[in-house]
Amino acid sequence: MPPALILSSDSHVFEPPDLWTTRIDRAFRHRAPRMVRIDGADQLVVEDDQVLSEVLYPSQGLFYFKVPDSALMAAIFRAYNDWLADFCRADPARLKGIAMISLDDVREGTQELERAARRGFAGAMIAEYPLEHRRYDQPEYEPFWAAAESLAMPLSLHTATRRQGKIRGAGERTLRDATSRATKAFYPAQSMCDMIFSGVFERYPALRLAIVEFELAWAPHVLATMDYTYRERHEEAFHRFKGDTRPSDFFHRNVFLSFQEDAVGIRLRDVIGVDNMMWGSDYPHSESTFPQSRKILAEILAGVPEDEQARIAGANTARLYGFDLARLGAGGA
Repeated sequence: MPPALILSSDSHVFEPPDLWTTRIDRAFRHRAPRMVRIDGADQLVVEDDQVLSEVLYPSQGLFYFKVPDSALMAAIFRAYNDWLADFCRADPARLKGIAMISLDDVREGTQELERAARRGFAGAMIAEYPLEHRRYDQPEYEPFWAAAESLAMPLSLHTATRRQGKIRGAGERTLRDATSRATKAFYPAQSMCDMIFSGVFERYPALRLAIVEFELAWAPHVLATMDYTYRERHEEAFHRFKGDTRPSDFFHRNVFLSFQEDAVGIRLRDVIGVDNMMWGSDYPHSESTFPQSRKILAEILAGVPEDEQARIAGANTARLYGFDLARLGAGGA
């Protein structure tokens, strides 16, 4: 039997097809993303010719379309955030919104983060991997990290939000789509390492980072190699932490991993950290555990002590995103 309280740390909504054409700032209305019927399928079209395939998730896919200026992307995200805030108002005890933030302009992104906090969002999603010349070890992000910590807004790196142009699923068929999916944890791992090695979590100890829909089992090797690099390669890991702190210590204090059904990762929980693990259903996407979530959870958590099951299946998510367990009762969300 799975725990009585189950909270999904990773669930989604399907946006209404006219979200951007009706809600985006009027100055951008003529450039708003729009649904177009192409070859019998509904496709989200951005600008004149950029098509996000129907297999992608519209709001996430918007992270990596090419824009001539950052203002359009920021306007797209503001419209989405306004709609999502209204959506979550239907049941704020059970629905915790995660705002989408563009950091193409860090000052504007920080302002949108502050606005999202005022609107009741529980956290914010940034690109899992930014443009190569603007990775998360750069000092330009300092105001944003500071604001996220001050506002107690956890940040999410979610799959399919790479700021690197097309990832997969649109255009000419290629086996590289399979390679991209099989190795997708590589990118958020780099972003996490950039933040840890550059001292972000040392400067902002209350900042929390969730790495979402990348499963678990990749983490132990990365933790070990981070610590090895810090210990043995001073010329590379030249930012030195206070005292005897190791990179893996920041992971265990500041980072959460959201997974769906990683049985191998569950067996490695003593290395990853039970308090760093959060289950998520990924509803309503095709790879979601729905409608077999309880069955799958019971199978992958078999043999795990009950107190650890409770933390993995719900309590860690409640702690990170501020769910009121008394208001939820035992049913979960």
